[in-house]
Amino acid sequence: MSSTHARPRHSLDDLLELAARVGFDWPDTRGAIAKVREELAEVEAALAANDADQAREEVGDLLFAAANLARRLKADPEQALRATNDKFERRFRHVEWRLAEDGHAPGSASLEEMDRHWEDAKRREKNPTEESLNE
Repeated sequence: MSSTHARPRHSLDDLLELAARVGFDWPDTRGAIAKVREELAEVEAALAANDADQAREEVGDLLFAAANLARRLKADPEQALRATNDKFERRFRHVEWRLAEDGHAPGSASLEEMDRHWEDAKRREKNPTEESLNE
């Protein structure tokens, strides 16, 4: 197809809604979850084959499938990602704070040590009666 006849690019939401409108959609969330698993397996297969280009392409498919799952759950994928970014930043600040208390910087701490503090941050978020994450 020549560039003069190319179709306009659609947003992710537009594509997902278009597909759903014409019935190209899963009947329930189980189908969308299965598609996410399928796409993740394809990423893993590409990595096992040491095919970085294919893995990158499959990651795009995985993200698209995850966005479709979000749509099925009535969650805005962009808003969900922004909320996750905020959560990551909050937890990472906690990791940095705890490491500083121990006399370490993130670059000098082991992954296990950082992960322990990360899990502590998650636990504190789920149980807000514990010490504040912002101490």
